[in-house]
This record gives sequence, C-alpha cells and structure tokens, in this order.
Amino acid sequence: MEIVYGTATKVLELLATNAYQEISLAWGVRDELNKFQQTVSIIQAVLLDAEDKQAHNRQISVWLAEIKDVLLDAVELLGEFECEDQRNKVVKIHGSFGRKVSHFFSTSNPLIFCFSFGHKIKEMGNKLDEISAKKKEFGLEERLERSQIISERRVTHSYVRASDVIGREVDKEMIVHLLMEPCDKSNVSVIPIRGIGGLGKTTLAKLVYNDKRVQSHFGLKMWVCVSENFDVPRLIKDILNSATDRANEHMTLDQLQKRLRDKLEDQRFLLILDDVWSDIPEKWFALQELLMEGSEGSKIIVTTRKQSVADLMGTVSTYNLKGLPSKDCLSLFIKWAFKDGHDEQHPNLVEIGEQIVAKCKGLPLAVTTLGSLLYSNLDEGDWKYIRDNEIWKLEQKEDHVLPALQLSYNELPSYLKRCFHYCSLFPKDYRFDSWDLIRLWMSHGLLVQPNGHRNKTFEEIGELYFKQLWSRSFFQDVEEYRDSEGGYTFYMHDLIHDLAQLMSKNKCSIITSPTEIVLERVRHLSIKCSCDKELACLDKLKSVHTVIVSRESHLSSPSFIEKYILKFKFLRVLGLSHSSFEVLPSDIGRMKHLRYLDLSFNGKIRELPSSICKLQSLQSLLLGGCTNLKGLPSDINCLIGLRLLIVTTTATSLPEMACLTSLNHLSIWWCPNLISLPKSVRCLTTLETLVITSCEMLTLTEEKDNDQVSKLSLRNLLLEDLPKLVALPDWLRGCEGTLQFLKINYCPNFNALPQWLPKTTSLQTLKIIECPELQSLPAEEHILF
Repeated sequence: MEIVYGTATKVLELLATNAYQEISLAWGVRDELNKFQQTVSIIQAVLLDAEDKQAHNRQISVWLAEIKDVLLDAVELLGEFECEDQRNKVVKIHGSFGRKVSHFFSTSNPLIFCFSFGHKIKEMGNKLDEISAKKKEFGLEERLERSQIISERRVTHSYVRASDVIGREVDKEMIVHLLMEPCDKSNVSVIPIRGIGGLGKTTLAKLVYNDKRVQSHFGLKMWVCVSENFDVPRLIKDILNSATDRANEHMTLDQLQKRLRDKLEDQRFLLILDDVWSDIPEKWFALQELLMEGSEGSKIIVTTRKQSVADLMGTVSTYNLKGLPSKDCLSLFIKWAFKDGHDEQHPNLVEIGEQIVAKCKGLPLAVTTLGSLLYSNLDEGDWKYIRDNEIWKLEQKEDHVLPALQLSYNELPSYLKRCFHYCSLFPKDYRFDSWDLIRLWMSHGLLVQPNGHRNKTFEEIGELYFKQLWSRSFFQDVEEYRDSEGGYTFYMHDLIHDLAQLMSKNKCSIITSPTEIVLERVRHLSIKCSCDKELACLDKLKSVHTVIVSRESHLSSPSFIEKYILKFKFLRVLGLSHSSFEVLPSDIGRMKHLRYLDLSFNGKIRELPSSICKLQSLQSLLLGGCTNLKGLPSDINCLIGLRLLIVTTTATSLPEMACLTSLNHLSIWWCPNLISLPKSVRCLTTLETLVITSCEMLTLTEEKDNDQVSKLSLRNLLLEDLPKLVALPDWLRGCEGTLQFLKINYCPNFNALPQWLPKTTSLQTLKIIECPELQSLPAEEHILF
C-alpha cells in the first residue's frame, strides 16, 4: 500500500516556508518553484481518495508509486537547495576570515547551481504533469484530511496497578495459585501463558509479578523480554542484569554460565520470560540447564503466542488466556474514551461504543487503541465512522494486523504517520528514548511548526508529536525521567510494531543478514548483521537517507563506511554508536545533507577529521563515551545549524563556540583533563540544556570580569561529579528568568548557592545531592519552595 499524501504534504510544507520563498527569489528560481507547487497541490487534493481505493485497483497503486518517486526526488532536490543556502550563510558569518572559509566550502559555483536547479525542478514538474493527467482515468474525488482533535490524557507507567486493569482478576488469581504450588518433579517448574497478540499476556504477567504475595514468596525476581531472537548468551546477560548482578560485556560464555549458576543457587526465584517465539529445542535446553540451580519452588512464567513454544517449555498445563467478556471490554473502552464520569452524560456515544467494542473480539489492545482514538471526541458522526468503517469487513487471520489497529492508524494525521513509520527501523521490544527519536524525526524534516505554534522550538514540536502518538496508544510502558531536560522511555507493542513495519515496508528496512533482499526504493536502513562481511544488498541502493548500524554489528573498520556509506550522498542520519574503528574517513565532509551523526561510545576513535566541519547542515553530533578522543576540530564554529552536541574528550579545553547560534543542548561527559569551558558558552543565547558530568579538573569559576552578563535561555542545568566545583559561575545569572531545573550531584567541595538563585522566577525543581560542604541555603531560600 502506497502512502503518498504525507510526502506531498511535506513538499508543500517546504515550499510554503518563508525561508524557501526568500531563497527562491534571491536565486531567481521562484517561477519554477511556484509552478511545481501548484502541480503538487492539484495532485494532493485527490491523494486521500486514491489511497483508499488502491486496495481494489492495481492501476491506482502503480500511479501512486510513480507520484511518490517524483515527490521523494523533489524532497532531495529541495534539500540541495537548502544545503547551498546554508553554505552561503557559513561563508557570510565567517567573513572576517573569509578567504579561508570560502576555500573550505568552495564546492559549487552559485550561477551553475542556480541554472542546474532551475532545469531540474522544471523537468520534475513536467514529469509530474504527465503523471497527474492520468488521474482523470480513475474518477478520483477531492478530499481534505479529517480534522484532528487530540487531547492530553492521564500519564501511565510501566508499573501496572491492579486498579488500572479490567477483567483479569480471575486470571491473576489462577496464576498466583500456580506459583504458590509446590513443584512436582524438579525444583523449578515452567508455567506457559498462551494467547493471540493483543490479549494482554504481558499485562497479566506484570500483575502477577507485582503482587505482594508473590513478592514475599520469592527471594529473587527477574524479568527478561525474549522476543524473536532466542540468543542464549544475550539472555543470560539480561537475566543477570535483571537480578542486579551486572554482567561484564567482555565475559566469555563459560563465565556467564558460572555467574548465573552462582546467582540462582539456593534461591527460590521467579523468572518471567516474556514474548517467546523460538520453539527450537536445542536453544531452550541450553538455557533450561542453567536455570535448574534454583531451590525448590522456583518458577518460570513464559508468555507466548505459539502453542509449540508452550508445549516445549512448559512443565505444567498451559494457561490459555481468553478474550475479555463483553461487559469488561465496554468498561475498558469507557475508561479510555471518556474523561472520568463523562460517559454518563453521553449515552448515545456509549451505545455506539458498545457496538464498536463488539467488533474488537475481546482483545484489550484493540479496545484501548480505539478508545484512545475517540478520547474526548463528542462528535457522534466520528464515532459512527469508526463503527461502520469498511475495514471491519476484511478477513482477519491470527498473524495479521488487527483491523482496530489499522483503523486507528488510518485516522492519524499525515504528519504523525510519517513519524510512526520511522519507528519501524528499531527492533521489537526496543527501549526508545523520546529525545533520541525526536532528534531523528527532526533530521528528516518531519517536525513542522503549525499555525499557532510558530514560537515553539522544533524540540517542543517533537515532544507534542510524541505525546499525540502516546495518547493514541501507539506507545506503551511510558516512563518519565527528569535528569537535565527530561524525557520519556517507552516501548511499542509487538502488534503495533508489525503495523509500523507493514505501513513502511517500501521505505524502511532492517537488515539482519548479508544476503537479505532490500527494495531499491528503500530510504531508511537499520543494519543488525556483521559489518565484517560483504553486504551485497547495499550495492544497488542510491537514495538512502538513514543508516543506523546496531551495536551487534561490531563495526570496527572504516572501510565499511568508505565502501557503503559514503556513496549515499543524500544521507541525513548516520548512527555508528558502539563502533570500534580508530579513524573516521575524511570524505565524511562530502555528506552535506547529514543532519545527525552518532559516534558515541567508540572507545578507540582518537581524532575527528577537520572535514567534519563542512557538514553545515548537521543538527546533532553525539560524541559521548569517546574516551580516547583528543578533542574537537578547531573549526567547529562552522557548524552553525548544530542543535545538540554531546562530547567526551581527553583535551584540556574545548574550541570556541560563539557561532553555534542554534545550539539547544550541550552535554560534556567524562572529560578527565578539562580545565575550563570556552568563554563563548556564556553567550549561547539559544542554549536551553547544559549537562556537565565527571570532569574532575573542571572548576567552572573564573576571574570576575566587568562584562555585562548575557541574557540566556537556559532551562535545565545538571552538574554532577565535579570535585573542584566550589560555586556556580557568575555568568549563570543570565538565566535567572528561565531556569526551571537545577541539579547539583556529588560535588564534594561545592559550598555555596548564589545569592541570585532565590530571585529565579521559573525554577520548578532544585536537587542537591552528596554536597557535604554546602551548609546552608541563601537567606531567601523560602522563595524556592
């Protein structure tokens, strides 16, 4: 199924911005862009109708694919335009040493570029005109995207409270009873819980796991998410980590096995193996042998969709989980669809809701997803639209995406669909971080400032998108953290992940084998196989925008980057965290579209090539955990689009950053030799988050000068493990009107809070931990509370 409306919207959003209008006028290509914009607008008007009809008309599907190819090419061409403008800004800003910078960035002749761009956009417009003419053959109707009402709902957490779960009390008591029973034949028994996806197997296991009787009965409790990859060494590590006995990354298999046996010996334990798929006996027997060391009464709960898994692993009868009764389903739906008590005011909607629930066939995931979709929506027409939708008539098989989930996806606005698709790049049971995901979205231009939100940063728009997907139940087990800027960790249900993969299969792909077949149209790649082998599947790909190499790929040679990565000239995201190569190829400077570069936790890289400063479009540069990195390039100031910088270095100082006028977040970790920050940090008026941790030589306080304190935008300040920190620097007075979060942790010589701190008008959180020399708060400390 082709999803084209969002891509057309993206092109029109780009062309409508003031920046593009000004650039097109200055570069003399405004007429060409305006004509192209009109053509895209005409096509966009019928795309929603075409997308609905393509399932029954192969010709429409082919027509949509042709349009999408042209529009994706347009996005890349407009990206070229943007890069050229950004290059000119760098040259202009650094005019004081112009010859050097102009030479540094002299990659194109402006006149030649304008001529070439104008010719390409005209050619693209003609091609789109030809394709557009075919739409008359299909009898397509013009339609507008349905208006969206998205309300904030209550916050939930991964800890499941019994009061939040409806209809599973009997099931919980049955499982608890099985846990308390003595084992018949061995010290350890295995209880399988089986049911189709979306029934709530994991939720039931959590209810049991957190029950007070279970907590007091078992001396050791562990929870491991197994998923599709039943890798015994990985599972041993996860079990040890869950038992708070951290497994060393470099332990051999023999060492891991001994550690696990020692941990379980003479312990009555409970282990949850959640979401097991593998029914290969050899793999289970290898793990089972290690788990038999527990004392009598130890239990293992296995949740699975597959009867073959239950038969293989179970030592007692399988507990087959059934669907929720209709009454419980309706109660659950009302809980998610209405604000507390409001259902009584709308009996007409409750009646329609009962009819919707009947179509969900007792599946809690389907019920909560549709309830979330209709939350606080009192339009009876919208409720009937959901009830009477054609999608319910499709044949439903056990391993297919649920119609309720498909329907909820269909009702997402196009901007959220694009963001949701991107989540398919990560494996099942992946623990997401909201800020990481938001910055990836930002790198692809998926975050757009809508009318009424022009004063919001892209980071704030991204958080709004995240919360909208969360409110629709596309994300689950959401937990808030509040160190520095705050954020959320979360997961996606397996069935939601299946939906994301289905909807994005033509543009997102996870490569798990060197011989895997990848569609040439794919734009986003996640590599989870060894990078030491030839990856022939990458040879034919050209327009790749994302490459994320997983930790399991063990990337250790720059030759992989040179052979496969550098040929993707439109690449926007390059994730190489936990790699171990020593040198980043200097040709990285040719990747002018690159917005996101993650080199974090590479303990071998010692130096960055100076050419990295040619990446004038770069927004996020992650160097945290690069413990042997000698320093940052001196021309880092040329990265004027940089919004996030995380750095670990052995250097004693950092280069000046005065021209990083977009920098929003600066984190400095594990810099044992760092003596001082560059003075320009105090002038970064866009900086909202500053994190400094584990810099044992850093004092922060300098000789006072008479310079006027700059007005800052700093909201979040985290200072941690700074033995030489005595007091906050005076220049931080500039954030007294914006500072919301301040945490000072493990700074043994910190002895005084500044007198200006009680005058802050926005401070919401003040945390001071392990600072024994701090004897008192400022005289007006009561103002803080």
